[in-house]
Amino acid sequence: MKAYEITTKGIDALSLTNREHADLGARQVRVRIKASSLNYRDLMTVLFGGMGGKLPLIPNSDGCGEIIETGSEVTRFKTGDRVITTFFQRWLDGRITADVMQSALGGALDGVLAEEIVVDEMGLVALPDYMSFEEGATLPCAALTAWQSMVVKGGVKAGDIVLLQGTGGVSIFGLQFAVMHGARAIVTSSSDEKLERVKALGAWRTINYKTDPDWEKTVLEMTDGLGVDQVVEVGGAGTLEKSLTATRFGGMVGLIGVLTGFGGAVNPDAVLRKSIDLQGIYVGSRVMFEDMNRALSAHQTKPVIDQTFDFDKAPDAYRCLEQQGHFGKVVIRY
Repeated sequence: MKAYEITTKGIDALSLTNREHADLGARQVRVRIKASSLNYRDLMTVLFGGMGGKLPLIPNSDGCGEIIETGSEVTRFKTGDRVITTFFQRWLDGRITADVMQSALGGALDGVLAEEIVVDEMGLVALPDYMSFEEGATLPCAALTAWQSMVVKGGVKAGDIVLLQGTGGVSIFGLQFAVMHGARAIVTSSSDEKLERVKALGAWRTINYKTDPDWEKTVLEMTDGLGVDQVVEVGGAGTLEKSLTATRFGGMVGLIGVLTGFGGAVNPDAVLRKSIDLQGIYVGSRVMFEDMNRALSAHQTKPVIDQTFDFDKAPDAYRCLEQQGHFGKVVIRY
């Protein structure tokens, strides 16, 4: 089968190779992958040559496809079922653990940028009937991350105000979940054109952080000085203090991304003084995934896909993500 491998650092180093078909265990299934979406984490893994893990490595965590073979003891699925991979293959429910962290596709384990994968039946969920393979491939990381932050940890409810940074996959799903729950979303971006697009998706207020660098003060003005109920924080150290300033007393900041880099110091004063819950968010469990899919299906919510690339043009998809001009998700179609 054809598969892309990371062998060293850089997008140009991605190698399209032929791998032997893996043997099938009793509780495993073979999935013909139809689509894979990209996350910032996947881009970093390619750029940094596997992030210090095993090489060669097949990248990407988010895959969607059709089961073409099942092991003798498989009970959850059958041949022909349309399925989506879980980011963490061994996080079924409960709290995240060190063992869970060693079960991430495209990291500790080979990922899904291949024509076929063999995984345990427990590491899959059913693709909602109304979604395409491309749409389903957007859900395992970005959507579930936003869901855990806003719904599971944040308990978003009607009337809440949520601050979303940028227009990448996590933030756009966050906007859709805010609308779904009757919450009001403030969205930031450096592009007025993208801000017009989020308005069309239901954003309550928008801020161009390039022309308004003190956006945290603007958020306070928009909320009558109170601040937002929760923040989906994807910037990291470069934006975290501003997010804390923009958060109300007793509010929550879901720390998700590091788009501004890994360095820098953060003053904890606002966390202490305002009793803010600063919660690290790393995707979610399979139970959370299944709960999220029920909500998506009930509302017939469609993921927002910016661009789709064919399998043989996969490196171009990473370059697209690297340029940070996308709105929603970038998908590779097989």
